[in-house]
Amino acid sequence: MAEARKTPVEASEPGVMDFDVVVVGAGFAGLYALHRLRGMGFGVKVFEAGDGVGGTWFWNRYPGARFDVESMEYSYAFSEDLQQEWNWPDRYSKQSDILRYINHVADKFDLRRDVQLETRVTSALYDEEANLWVVETDRGDKVTARFCIMASGNLSTPRVPDFKGLVDFQGEHYHSGLWPKEDVDFSGKRVGIIGTGSTGIQMIPNVAKQAKHLHVFQRTANYSLPARNGPLPKGEVRDHKADYAARRKAAYFTPFGIAGYPPPEKCAIEASPEEREAKYAAKWAQGGTISYLFSYKDLLVNEESNETASEFVRARIREMVQDPETAELLAPKDHPIGTKRICLDTEYYETYNRDNVTLVDVRSAPIEEITPSGLRTADGEYELDAIIFATGFDAMTGAILDIDVRTTTGLTMQEKWAAGPRTFLGLMVAGFPNMFVITGPGSPSVKANMVVAIEQHTDWIADCIQTARDRGLSRVDATVEAEDSWVEHVNEIADSTLYPRANSWYVGANIPGKPRVFMPYVGGFDRYKVKCDEVAANGYEGIEMTK
Repeated sequence: MAEARKTPVEASEPGVMDFDVVVVGAGFAGLYALHRLRGMGFGVKVFEAGDGVGGTWFWNRYPGARFDVESMEYSYAFSEDLQQEWNWPDRYSKQSDILRYINHVADKFDLRRDVQLETRVTSALYDEEANLWVVETDRGDKVTARFCIMASGNLSTPRVPDFKGLVDFQGEHYHSGLWPKEDVDFSGKRVGIIGTGSTGIQMIPNVAKQAKHLHVFQRTANYSLPARNGPLPKGEVRDHKADYAARRKAAYFTPFGIAGYPPPEKCAIEASPEEREAKYAAKWAQGGTISYLFSYKDLLVNEESNETASEFVRARIREMVQDPETAELLAPKDHPIGTKRICLDTEYYETYNRDNVTLVDVRSAPIEEITPSGLRTADGEYELDAIIFATGFDAMTGAILDIDVRTTTGLTMQEKWAAGPRTFLGLMVAGFPNMFVITGPGSPSVKANMVVAIEQHTDWIADCIQTARDRGLSRVDATVEAEDSWVEHVNEIADSTLYPRANSWYVGANIPGKPRVFMPYVGGFDRYKVKCDEVAANGYEGIEMTK
């Protein structure tokens, strides 16, 4: 491989700039990839569709948007100086504080000069003969690069259902993932929220405090645990920072990439009913999702054990919600707890005790159409001034498949992933040389602390590229055999758990026509990192490096 170019140069085609690496996306992943690779001497160009950096935390500005991982864990570990200087205000910080942090990082490490905002990548073509990626954007940019890194995110392609009549609705409508920058005031308005996943559960208590009346249209009830959020005590912050380096290292050896939770030693079915009740009650009082799942070691693999944890939460819902019929609608019964993303909330269930909040079951009476004045279900009509779609994303694959990714041999990503995504380690796709994916399908991604996963992925990618450079090689591609073996392993692990029991976005169930394939790796972040390290230690086994 030629010496790294520190600045872009003119390619052979007039007006086309050439870089070592093109990165798609300027969220946590894209910014760290830029910092890491630029520090290695590579010329890097980052394209970002938004008019600011931040990725998920730039777009998701809806009322109540917060971390569901503790703030001091959901942050970069690559700079000790950054860790020590930054102060998070809350246990689970709100979106505006998260965006402030990301912008601080961009400024501290002078990242903005290599990021082009308000630019959406539309196509990425691998030129087999030139061994270059040709990347084009919606602004007419055309650049070439040896490597292309997809840092486009797992939850970055909003899904707005194609409801009949939406274009004729005379009120306001919003999607949680495309929220306006300015505050939206729902005071005195009749509001409908469609969706009760993580986003809806965060949003609903906040909107209910403003709206004249709020109708919540629920198809599927989800488990939610109390966040017990609040300001971070100064002493706790001081102690955490004093031990930051050790905690970060320890996180790599945990299933979820989060330190501080002692692993459980007992199965739920081995404990007495009284012991289980006390354990779950303590975890409920503590707040947080990882803590609850760490009550017992078999909650995600044993249906009988899981039912004890599920029923405990259902019992709490029945206690909090005054109307018995509403409580039963809110109590999930169609999936084991943890097999869909567990939500964190502040006074979510209590919100249904308000006189101005009505839960509408659209599983028994589906939404038929949006009318000019509201919404019609099979049971009746609802007059609304505003509709909020908390309907999620085309998760894990949507952002990549929205780009026309192909090679000059005729292979397209649409065809490659037609029956579901196929990757090696969630990092590479066989047949697409020199393309890497950060937190792609087949990696722990959304089933781990995303920032820990992002840093681990990026460091592995950087080391892989460096190895090729040191060997004088310029083409890196996963073998089909390695990819097939990894996909088989990911499926075997998933099938050994309760995860496939849920009709979740983990399998693309929220997207009509999307192949039902369980996408994340759920063998644990710790086991995944060991595998990645083994691949590298064995000379990048499963990867072909050539000139």
